[in-house]
This record gives sequence, structure tokens and C-alpha cells, in this order.
Amino acid sequence: MAYYHKLGTFPQKRHTQFRQEDGSLYAEQLVGTLGFSGLSSLLYHKNPPTRITRIGEPIPYAHKIAEGIKLAPHHLKTLDQTITGSDYLNARKTMMLNNDVAISICNPSERKMDYYYKNGHADEVVFVHEGSGVLLSQMGKLEFREGDYIVIPRTIIHQFHFNDGPVRLLITESFSPIETPRRYRNHFGQLLEHSPFCERDIRAPHELIEYTEGGEHLVQIKKDGLLHQYYYDFSPFDVVGWDGYFYPYALSIYDFEPITGRIHQPPPVHQTFEAHNFVICSFVPRLFDYHPQAIPAPYNHSNVDSDEVLYYVAGDFMSRKGVDRASFTVHPGGIPHGPHPGTVEASIGKKETHEYAVMIDTFKPLYLTEEAVGLMDRNYPMSWLEHGPGGSRAADLSD
Repeated sequence: MAYYHKLGTFPQKRHTQFRQEDGSLYAEQLVGTLGFSGLSSLLYHKNPPTRITRIGEPIPYAHKIAEGIKLAPHHLKTLDQTITGSDYLNARKTMMLNNDVAISICNPSERKMDYYYKNGHADEVVFVHEGSGVLLSQMGKLEFREGDYIVIPRTIIHQFHFNDGPVRLLITESFSPIETPRRYRNHFGQLLEHSPFCERDIRAPHELIEYTEGGEHLVQIKKDGLLHQYYYDFSPFDVVGWDGYFYPYALSIYDFEPITGRIHQPPPVHQTFEAHNFVICSFVPRLFDYHPQAIPAPYNHSNVDSDEVLYYVAGDFMSRKGVDRASFTVHPGGIPHGPHPGTVEASIGKKETHEYAVMIDTFKPLYLTEEAVGLMDRNYPMSWLEHGPGGSRAADLSD
């Protein structure tokens, strides 16, 4: 995040006395990354954030990596599967991961969380495929809607409140800070004129939450494969003011302005976020290439040092057949991939596309989980045969 924001009340100078009506000091808290060298914010609490009443037993919250997966392209079909859960944490199902990133789906049925949550180990980018509502956090209220990326830095205590209707989320956990692409920022941190989005498109929390009720408040902290149970006798949303650069924010995929050219542009033009060893990109409706001999479909390519994950959001993805919305395609490094048979010729002469997709490219291998294997389209690796998936020449991946 690259611009300063503030809400509520706080003292004129940092680390100076700031007193409540009864004369007691507000509790100042610095929240930030990279020691004291990264982005940070200063929060002012009515209660010391260190005042824990008790700690419950941790709950296992981990995934199992599948063994014996062949080196092959994969297609995970999540649209019609019964993979919903009761609440936000129970509904989260990790599909693939490595030491830098974890990629999950989440289709919760409950509208509100009756606990608070923070990820103690990773930033989270929550892409709202379906649904709307409000993110409540120590930093205030942030409304969200379909198509939003919600970036939640690690350690930010928050709750999701969803409106009525279906909820479908794609969650990317990053074990390094999520940032905007460096090539789109000047050395002051401002997004440049050629960036596909700018600060005007970024929505920050806009209203603090004032909770005064007593009683016990549970904060579930995700770290090291466990959900740690922390209890307080006050609401963690007791912040009266804060300022800084470290806070949750939303950016809509519908506000991403595509970069096009006379010939086919490579995937980095779609980049939206970056972190250590991976990037997140947005494919959006755009005009196709305008060279008179242009081929709009992507060329075959080998990811020699990265795995490519595409999550299909909406529209007809021109280079793929038999792939529905809410599907993943996973093309691992070391083997080539490209458009399905017939899609190259079919793309010639077309002027535009109306597709939406989220791409996550990693620079270390991803590992599928056991839950992902249960959603696997076994015929997909042979879908480049002319007869296509399910045809007489197609074979099962398990063969």
C-alpha cells in the first residue's frame, strides 16, 4: 500500500500523551512489517491490546498435501461441488500451496462471524467472486462487492459480514507483504500514469467502529497450522483513531484498465499485485491486438521457472474449451502449455474479449492438496488432442 490514510482522533505527535476522558492514557500500538522498516500504522486503543483474559486450546487447521501427483496440467472444477462450510473459517478449503503462497476457495453459508479473526502469518487477498457485505476491522468499515480484491495485511483483526445471497471467495495467502507492482510506482511510492489502476481506485476503511459492550470476545489467530484461541474482556474494535500506511483496502477488478498493443501482450501487462516469488494478475474485457496479421490467442509457452494458475471468473475464455467459471487451471513449470485446438484460428479477426479471470504465477512449484485432487478433471491433460476432452483419443490422468 502506498499512500497515507487516517481516521478518528490521535495526538499531534507520535508517542506522546493522549488521554481519555477519565484521565487514563489511550494505549498506543504500532502495527507494521519488516521490523521497523516496512509499512506501518499507529493505533490508539481504549484498552491495552496486550490484556488477554485467557488462551484456549489451539484447534488444528491445516491441509494435507497430495502425494504422487503426476507432472501434468490440471483442471480443478469447483463450481458444482458441495464444498461450502458453516462459517468463514470452516468453509475455507486450500487447493494448492508452497512456502510463499497458499490458494484457497471459500463459500461460507453463515452471514456473520461470531468471533474475530486474524492471520498471524500471512497477508490475505480475498477476491470476491460472488457476494457483497462489509469488512469490519480495527481500522474501521470497508464495504465490498462482487469483483473486489480485499487486501488484509497480517495481524489485522477483522470480521466479515456478508449480505444475503451466494458467497464465493478466492483467497490468496502471502507469506510476504502484498504490494502494488514496482514498475508502476515512482520512487515516492505513487502509482505512475501508465499504471492500469491508480489511488483513486483504491478504497480504504472510512468509518471507525465503536463497540462498548462488555463480555468475552474471542479472536482466532491462524498461525503454524493452528487456530489459536485468544479471549479478551473488551472488543478488539476499541480503536479511537489511527494513521499510517498499513490497513485493509479494496480494489475492484472492474476498475483495472487493460494494457493492449498491436501484437499479443505477455501476461505481465495484467499484473495487479506482487509479493516474494509470486504475482497476481487480472484478465479483464479488452480490445484485441490491432496489427493486421495479429493472432489474438496466446502463443504456446513453457514456464521454465514458474507455475501458472488461472481462476475463471466470468465470460468465455478464448484459449480454453470445457472450462467453466470457478474452475482452476494449473500449468506447472517444466512443460509447455498453450491454446486448445481450434482456438488459435478462431481468434483471428476477433476484435475484443469479455472474459474475467484471476491469474497467480508462482516462481516456486505449487503442491496440490488432497481436497484439490477430489475436484480434478482427469481428462484435462489430454484435452489438446484434436478430439478434445472425453473424446476417443483422450486418456485418463490416472492411466
